[in-house]
Amino acid sequence: MRQRQTKPRLIQAMIDAFRLPDLRKRILFTLGILVAFRFIAHVPLPGVDGDALAGFFEQNTLFSMLDMFSGGAMKNFSVAAMGVYPYITASIIMTLMTPVIPKLQAIAQEGEAGRNKINRITHWLTIPIAGFAGYGQITLLRNAQVPVFQDISGLTMVTMIISLIAGTVFLIWLGELITEYGIGNGISIIIFGGIVAGYWEMFGSGFLTGQGQLGGLIAYIIIALATVVIIVLFTEAHRRIPVQYARTVYRGNRMYKQQGSTHIPLRVNTAGMIPLIFAMSLTLFPGMIASYFMGPENSPNFANTIYNVFQPDASLPVGLIYWIIYFLLVVGFAFFYTMVIFQQQDMAGTLQRQGGFVPGIRPGKYTSDYFNHVISRITWAGALYLAFVAIIPFLAREITDVQMIQLSSMGLLIVVGVTLDTMKQMEAQLTMRRYEGFIK
Repeated sequence: MRQRQTKPRLIQAMIDAFRLPDLRKRILFTLGILVAFRFIAHVPLPGVDGDALAGFFEQNTLFSMLDMFSGGAMKNFSVAAMGVYPYITASIIMTLMTPVIPKLQAIAQEGEAGRNKINRITHWLTIPIAGFAGYGQITLLRNAQVPVFQDISGLTMVTMIISLIAGTVFLIWLGELITEYGIGNGISIIIFGGIVAGYWEMFGSGFLTGQGQLGGLIAYIIIALATVVIIVLFTEAHRRIPVQYARTVYRGNRMYKQQGSTHIPLRVNTAGMIPLIFAMSLTLFPGMIASYFMGPENSPNFANTIYNVFQPDASLPVGLIYWIIYFLLVVGFAFFYTMVIFQQQDMAGTLQRQGGFVPGIRPGKYTSDYFNHVISRITWAGALYLAFVAIIPFLAREITDVQMIQLSSMGLLIVVGVTLDTMKQMEAQLTMRRYEGFIK
């Protein structure tokens, strides 16, 4: 008979995890890699004007958001300024191009060997993307109103770009070490570490400057916690499609046909946070282009108007235009990316090759049409959920009137998603050893 636990389930599960030598080693290895990442994030490139760089990030919303994801590495303009985002960009490009290019599609259908080839191509693609991104960042900072760099020669430019590429590749290597020897998905853990590191400074300064808005701060915390609950619910939400497999059983000299039943979980939010990345990039792009053609402040200049409209921190009613466009783009990209991913999986074809079928649905085209119908319906819930989470920063700011704390939708999605994924992996490790895990 199992003894009654005297400690909370979460605390007991953590104690059990540290009692297991191999699991304890994995957890400590992951924490050690994160510490190394934080040291790297504070190794700056030479020749940077710190005051000019801080002023640039105060005026540029997009780069301030990217700086939070890098855990301050971009604000320091360290060798890890770009983080692992060139690799994420390369992965997105490969995901979108695989269904379009027949050769890549054939490689993807080769099983484990095909996935390894796709991953190798993604790694090679990361290098030029990191190089172009690094060159773009340096050029943008050099041409800012208060130049961050002074008199960069050609050799210095090449050295800085190579350093940024090396920093990105090194972080990818650290992430893969976590995947192999630690706990969780390494690349996600690296991004998670950068976001959480940025939260401490943001919330600390927000509470220090907003002590006169105690009611607003409490309301802000309640909204943040409610958003986390919503993200957890929709991250785990899925529609179960019943599936049966015909199998052959031999008893003596006789052969019998039996039916084995299971289900296929179709996630409500198949697209993850990719629609938010696409939508935010497109929404901030007009304002970024307009910033190069702006006239004096408050002058009747078309570029000034565009810049003011496409700023997430713009005051009402002008700021409402940005968030409406952002909401609609998130919904559109959620459907687009979900359909791309779903078509690439070819679930109906895989099911037919494995001898499975959905009860009441004919195999082949009819099953494919059925899956498309179901995924298009549940994607409405996922798309509206993502769009609602995307505008949470705007709603929280208008409801609470707290300006110093900026709640990031993408940051919360990444933090909650990585936390759930890591807990599930630890849960599986504990369950295999007959320990009770984190989740009931």
